[in-house]
Amino acid sequence: MTGLFDPFTIKSITLRNRIGMSPMCQYSYQDGFSNDWQLMHLGARAVGGAGLVIAEATAIDPAGRITPYDVGIWDERHIEPLRRVTNIIQSQGAVPGIQIAHAGRKACVGKPWGEERGRPITNSDSRWWKVVGPSAIAYTPDHQVPHELTVADIHGLQRAFMIAARRAYEAGFEWLEIHAAHGYLIHEFYSPYSNQRTDEYGGSFENRVRFLLETVDKVQSVWPEELSLTVRVSGTDWVEDGWLVEDSVALAKLLKKSGVDLIDCSSGGNVADVSLPFGPGYQVPISETIRKEAKIATSTVGLIKTPQQADSIIREERADLVLLGREFLRDAYWPLHAAKELGVDMDVPPQYMKAY
Repeated sequence: MTGLFDPFTIKSITLRNRIGMSPMCQYSYQDGFSNDWQLMHLGARAVGGAGLVIAEATAIDPAGRITPYDVGIWDERHIEPLRRVTNIIQSQGAVPGIQIAHAGRKACVGKPWGEERGRPITNSDSRWWKVVGPSAIAYTPDHQVPHELTVADIHGLQRAFMIAARRAYEAGFEWLEIHAAHGYLIHEFYSPYSNQRTDEYGGSFENRVRFLLETVDKVQSVWPEELSLTVRVSGTDWVEDGWLVEDSVALAKLLKKSGVDLIDCSSGGNVADVSLPFGPGYQVPISETIRKEAKIATSTVGLIKTPQQADSIIREERADLVLLGREFLRDAYWPLHAAKELGVDMDVPPQYMKAY
């Protein structure tokens, strides 16, 4: 029976275990350039034993940043600083991944801490920019009403995703995730809650998922076939008139046909103030359903805390990978501690052996 510390292979990429670090924004950069904070932050989790380390949402376009302080990949000059990150992750035995993203109508907000507390930036602020979306519908009354993208705009952004994927490969990433979750641009297109278009990118399910499927095709034209290509989706909007788990299953089947290797299953983010059923592993049923019904590999996230819980998810075939977020913020060495607790032998960096 496969467990948490068994390897996982997609095409030419093999993870040493089934523990990954979920992409988590750090809001610590200037002009999109990776820096020592990202190098230290991601490198520490590779040293700590993660099989996969995914760099946070990395903007394909300046207007696609969540905050002015996001890391980016819209400029050729962003490649070299990111290569430092992939080098350190690989040197410590982990696979370097990256999530490429556009924040859509949820862009142009402040840092989530301090005085700004993630509030929308006003147009009197020099940091302000105009946000975009599938329809002219604001995320909340305090957020901007986005510019409704034209078909030409859409094709331009799909090309930006493609170029970002090429840059990610040149920077040394081996695992590419397209961010199509959490109420950001691609999620805004496929959810009927935020997409009220009447053209070929709105209305029916087939039209609403078109943006994502065409983006996948563009990305595949530059991303090597032997490397891992994944998509993060919000499995449900958690509202009856929004995106539902059965929609995610249908989408996952189409993504599989398009050559996507794995669906990273999260949820929510597109409907403000919605009530989510928070609890240990509350999103695991989404992963399990998509995995079984679409017959595609999945990863799962969300309040997964203990080694036993993570191991059981893998052993019960509810997901192929477990991605940790907050647990990795609390403990960069979670995999090493989990291996000891589960009685699994795992290589410890020799510099740290005296602690084990």
